Amino acid sequence: MRALAIDTALSACSAGIVAHDVDEPIAAETVAMERGHAEALLPLIQRVMARLDGRFAALDRVAVTIGPGSYTGLRVGIAAARAIGLAAGIPVVGVSTLSALIAPLTALDTRRLLAAAVDARHGQVYFQLVAPGGRSIIAPALLGIRDAVRLIGSGPVALNGSGAPAIAVEALTAGIDAVVASGSGLPDILWVGRLGLAADPTQALPKPLYLRGPDAKPQDGARLPQR
Repeated sequence: MRALAIDTALSACSAGIVAHDVDEPIAAETVAMERGHAEALLPLIQRVMARLDGRFAALDRVAVTIGPGSYTGLRVGIAAARAIGLAAGIPVVGVSTLSALIAPLTALDTRRLLAAAVDARHGQVYFQLVAPGGRSIIAPALLGIRDAVRLIGSGPVALNGSGAPAIAVEALTAGIDAVVASGSGLPDILWVGRLGLAADPTQALPKPLYLRGPDAKPQDGARLPQR
């Protein structure tokens, strides 16, 4: 099986082609960006797909990160994935951003708790915690940094994501053994594809996982009076 994996949830625009029997992506490209995902994604996908024999007809499914993450980025990625799936007649599956961050930690140390933490600003993180065997301990949630550390308990813990360093500092201050995975702190498109290939299309739906409301709010003063 082959999947086109798409990630626009955070500060990068990524796409890759992942096969279930290959250790590395057949093709992949990642461009770091805070904004501009809508303009960058489709040309990026075209460049990646040009390296696959048979193009879209050779795909079995599309996998896309569904959040938590940027509202605009998530909408761009999910809309593109759905359009490609519809045009190619293949399933589209959603992959949690936090699950994609935790997945590569499974190869580090099976004795540790595994956690993903994405910086949500204002002293908060999007957080998920699993046991060494993969059992969920804390489902994806928006938490304060200290609250996340309390839920880790006595550890030890391995962390990944943009919020991981802040969690690690707080954990180490509390005497908890915490290590941060090396790398960008962003989802690896290889793992987005692998999780997408393993997912059940009837359960892993491509719907946004926001965890909190938008930062931008309508201003009451700008509203027209109702009669």
